[in-house]
Amino acid sequence: MTVYFIGAGPGDPELLTLKAQRLIAACPVCLFAGSLVPPEVVAGAPKGARVLDTAAMTLDDTHNEIARAHGRGEDVARVHSGDPSLYGAIAEQIRRLNADNIPYQIIPGVPAYAAAAAALGQELTIPEVAQSIVLTRMSMQSTSMPEGETLENFARTGATLAIHLAVRNMREIERVLIPYYGADCPVVVAYRASWPDELLIRGTLADIRGKVRAEKITRTALILVGPALGAIRNFKDSALYDPARPHVLRPVVGVNLVEDHNT
Repeated sequence: MTVYFIGAGPGDPELLTLKAQRLIAACPVCLFAGSLVPPEVVAGAPKGARVLDTAAMTLDDTHNEIARAHGRGEDVARVHSGDPSLYGAIAEQIRRLNADNIPYQIIPGVPAYAAAAAALGQELTIPEVAQSIVLTRMSMQSTSMPEGETLENFARTGATLAIHLAVRNMREIERVLIPYYGADCPVVVAYRASWPDELLIRGTLADIRGKVRAEKITRTALILVGPALGAIRNFKDSALYDPARPHVLRPVVGVNLVEDHNT
């Protein structure tokens, strides 16, 4: 048997990959994070499958379910939100699987920041404005952050920040980032990106906290910060399609490439 760590994407069942959909439909055991993965994502589990919401379960509980499935020779679909490699808490699960010689595979999924960017209808990496995205979070009540991985350090780069698990800490985000990005820096809080009740709250570092509070958003939100969010019209084209920048698939404009049949 195999345990498949499946990225369910940000919420919309249609954002499941074909591979994820196929595996969910084939596995007789399905464990899914019901607090973040809608039931529609696992509705395709086979008839009679053991489908469990792990929201109230411990690591021991989920591993015991997997171990029992292993004993029966049954594949397990372990369904996580977004992409399981990012804040998926799969490392400690994999450690236990390795200890028990239980095979596994990881199936990537659409991450929340990609769904948020799609909902915004814009690119997050704008030429000469921001060419990097920092995926990070804040400690809050969850696992502490490693030393050096601070908002201050990331803010010094001027990159686009995608801050997870932090919507209850908007005041601190405002305090830390304004000295680096400025009070008028664009911010978007994407609540439940790709879900039917998706909400995109646009603002600046100076006013976003009040807007979030007015909407009573306290969880399941991604915070995007950076000047790239405001670069809609006034920015330089990238070199990707620049006719003056040749590459192996596009020669210099003006050069007439004629095949010489005599050579």
